[in-house]
Amino acid sequence: MIQKLLCIDDDETTLLLIRVVVQKALFAKEVVTCLSGNEALSYYHNLSNVTDTKISDAPQLVFLDLNMPMMNGWEFLDEFIETYYPKFGHTKVVILSSSTNPADKERVKKYPMIIGYISKPLTVDLLKKLIG
Repeated sequence: MIQKLLCIDDDETTLLLIRVVVQKALFAKEVVTCLSGNEALSYYHNLSNVTDTKISDAPQLVFLDLNMPMMNGWEFLDEFIETYYPKFGHTKVVILSSSTNPADKERVKKYPMIIGYISKPLTVDLLKKLIG
């Protein structure tokens, strides 16, 4: 079981569904949600500025939507790598997107922290495959 999961998606219904599926699958003890890439970067900024923050306090896994307004998933990843990945290098990312663009699936290979690409909606079976 993962200690902390961060979900970044601009759709509140999707975030609610993720929480339900994660709970049903006993996938993570804690789920943190952010409605934008900017909000997620602020979350990591706050984590990195707390002096007693342990690496274990940070999410081990991030579910990231690609298609979001203002800052898409790729832009989030680029900023995360530049600013926060040196400190939170243990963090792994799974793209959770409705995009079926083959270019997106190819682009995933350029990011060392991405361990999977899942098409929405998230299901218990998909989580089990991710663990297995």
